[in-house]
Amino acid sequence: VSLVESGGGEVQSGESLRLSCVISGVTLENSVIAWFRRAPGQEAGGISCISTADGSTYYADSVKGRLAISVNDAKNTISLQMNKLEPEDSAVYYCATTRAASTPTPNPGMYHVWGQGTQVTVSA
Repeated sequence: VSLVESGGGEVQSGESLRLSCVISGVTLENSVIAWFRRAPGQEAGGISCISTADGSTYYADSVKGRLAISVNDAKNTISLQMNKLEPEDSAVYYCATTRAASTPTPNPGMYHVWGQGTQVTVSA
């Protein structure tokens, strides 16, 4: 099983980015896939998750209304559309997956397969 993130980069405050996570070696059926981010000196925090079983989602308060998570089953890909980016969004973004959770959860301990991350830098 492998997860490969892409789409990170450097943008100005207020701009948008779309992150993608291609998952190989396992189907997305009955899984929860999440996006986490880790800023320098901080622990990874869950910002958005989606259940492929029923499409239910979770968003952290800090990103509600600005981010949208989606699944493309045909491509085994999870995307994260990020709008109105702020310098506080600068971090390494990781996707992770689990079948141990029945609902979307931002708890990193529930996820056992992680990608390598993609850097997002937002300048003021």
